[in-house]
Amino acid sequence: MSKSESNSQKAAAVEEDDEPDDWDKRIFSTGCSVENMKMTDCYFEKKDWRLCKDEMDNFRKCWKEHQNDKRTETRDA
Repeated sequence: MSKSESNSQKAAAVEEDDEPDDWDKRIFSTGCSVENMKMTDCYFEKKDWRLCKDEMDNFRKCWKEHQNDKRTETRDA
């Protein structure tokens, strides 16, 4: 296998990985994918949900605005 063939196979593998999976599709369908990304990025950086309160509140607000609580039958504690 030549070096260019190897590189093209690696590129193809990366392209396949960029396709949205079922999880991504579900998140996008909520209308809150940006808020979800910010919330999970915050946790990834800080490793403590308590430090991501603003991001969690923004996600929760978006979730309610898009009436996802009714669609998914979730309730506030």
